[in-house]
Amino acid sequence: MSKEIWIFAEQENGHVAGVVYELLTRGRMLAEKSGYTLCAVLPSAAGAPLHQELFNYGAKKIYNLEDPKLETYQNDYFAKVIHELIEKEKPEIVLYGATTIGRSLAPTVAVMGWAGLTADCTELDFDVERMILLQTRPAFGGNIMATIICPDHRPQMATVRSNVFKKEKTGEDERGEVVNVAVDLSGVKERMKRIESVVEEVNTIDLKAADYIVSGGRGIGKPENFKIIEELAGALGGAVGASRATVDAGWISHHHQVGQTGKTVCPMVYIACGISGAIQHLAGMQSADLIIAVNKDIDAPIFDVADFGLVGDVHEIVPELTKQINAYKN
Repeated sequence: MSKEIWIFAEQENGHVAGVVYELLTRGRMLAEKSGYTLCAVLPSAAGAPLHQELFNYGAKKIYNLEDPKLETYQNDYFAKVIHELIEKEKPEIVLYGATTIGRSLAPTVAVMGWAGLTADCTELDFDVERMILLQTRPAFGGNIMATIICPDHRPQMATVRSNVFKKEKTGEDERGEVVNVAVDLSGVKERMKRIESVVEEVNTIDLKAADYIVSGGRGIGKPENFKIIEELAGALGGAVGASRATVDAGWISHHHQVGQTGKTVCPMVYIACGISGAIQHLAGMQSADLIIAVNKDIDAPIFDVADFGLVGDVHEIVPELTKQINAYKN
């Protein structure tokens, strides 16, 4: 068993997914606590141009798997090369982003290797006494946070939602070891083929990319009142978010939902308007740099995580915030 932590370096067409750098940043803490070596596992058609950034975010070793068939994701190809490498090197921990690709690849590899897998984690830590990974995720519909361990089987595997950890480089010209791994996909039956890639065009600001997010909950009263949320978001140059309750009620599209069953966001400023602060919602936004809560209920759980809390009527406070911001801009 090698004392290594592996980060699956997801890439598409030569571009590494942002969650990889988040996992490397968090992986440095895990490596420091455990004494294990932090590694990136990079399946691609040509990995060399991607190595430097992986080193810059803390990888000490890169397992480089190159084959033309690995240029874009195909589950059978990727699962085979990752599984075979795990069988050979026997890492302690393997982490994937909870992306479309990660959610497909991780369970396949877990089944192939009889390993445990915790899905959609929002926190990772390491127990140095028991030398095991602590994997935390919302459970029971987001009503509790459960910490899951895998004491008996290796590797310990988890998928982690994007935007729950910060991305922080260690430097610009970091160095590490590159291990070129021989890849043989000749015996893999191709069960699917990518015909075309279609990029969805969305006219609104992407929640995951927004620096400012203003979210509305059931406390705004009715769907028409999302107008005041949109106006404040517009004044800030930000995006409109929403609680699960408003989406389930049909007040707004699910594209705006923030939370465990929606999008996980990490803006500079998150303004929660009329949102009580259920665990399910907090799991999707509590990594924001600054959280401002507006709610008439002084005992609302959202105030427990908020940096600033405004107790009062959202229909009075939110328009006033918009007015003051627009006045400052002018």
